[in-house]
Amino acid sequence: MRAHIGVWGLIAALAALPIYYGISDLTSGYTSFVNGHEVVHHDLSLLGFNLLEGLSNGAIWALIAIGYTLVYGIIELINFAHGDVFTMGSFTSVSLWGAFGLTVSTGPLGLVLGLALTLVISMAVCGTLNVLIERVAYRPLRGAPKLAPLITAIGFSFVLQNVGLLWHGGEATGVSDLIHEGSKVFNISGVTVHRADVLAIGVMVPLVIGLSWFVNRTAAGRAMRATAQDPEAARLMGINVDHTISLAFMLGGMLAGAAGLVYALYETNIWYFQGFQAGLIAFTAAVMGGIGNIRGAVLGGLLIGCVQQLSDFRIGPEWTEAVVFGYLILVMILRPRGLLGEETREAG
Repeated sequence: MRAHIGVWGLIAALAALPIYYGISDLTSGYTSFVNGHEVVHHDLSLLGFNLLEGLSNGAIWALIAIGYTLVYGIIELINFAHGDVFTMGSFTSVSLWGAFGLTVSTGPLGLVLGLALTLVISMAVCGTLNVLIERVAYRPLRGAPKLAPLITAIGFSFVLQNVGLLWHGGEATGVSDLIHEGSKVFNISGVTVHRADVLAIGVMVPLVIGLSWFVNRTAAGRAMRATAQDPEAARLMGINVDHTISLAFMLGGMLAGAAGLVYALYETNIWYFQGFQAGLIAFTAAVMGGIGNIRGAVLGGLLIGCVQQLSDFRIGPEWTEAVVFGYLILVMILRPRGLLGEETREAG
């Protein structure tokens, strides 16, 4: 009975905001300007727009959150430097645009090929960077008390932030709107889908599907799952645990690099401190969905994106962080192992 109450209470809590604002839009209506005249609408188009923007924004958080959940699931370490690896992905992507000569006037074919190549290189750079961090900072502390690698992770976060500070300075830098992110692609029942939405969701979905296939269907993926469950038993079965852990860091870094590219195109600005907030939100998403659970990280990212957008547009951006973490506290109270459950050594 208690478990059922917790589940249904959680569903009710997660659905409360969209249901409330949906009813409000239908009864009280909302205003917009058409040809310079104020018009009152009584439909769900605005709510649909909020949720669409939330899903596209949450797709970025989901890509970053997967990196946290992969690392924590396999060695139970909070890689605080992961958010700053995401920042390096944005910086690398913007630098590659300049090297490839991509501008707002570049033709569609050249832009698609250039951005595809940028995506691949950014993922490779961030994956390699994450592996180097693991090799230099975390592997020598594998047998140390858990506080030591945690402090080292924070230290590497500061190192990468200062690299970003030297790279692009301390102020937010505007970047070229290569894809014209606000341009309309199509319309669904009054909800306009923009290019930025298609980009974010279009990059996230195949990467998540590819990662799930890799983890569940390949020998390396089975080695990762075995190492996460019991590293000593995995070592006795002939699995190279060190290489497997490095693979988890590489995959997480590659997804952070992809998120960095999408973020730069989506927000059209970058700065050295963007990884702090993004990392905090993404780790919150991983915990909310169930730490160590890839599907949970994706679900948590998408939910937080929707909550953020509803709070920004309906309540006020000054309340958004309080609302997001209020939801996290509520989820932890009603379901301590996260929405889809933990997949860690302790959780089994």
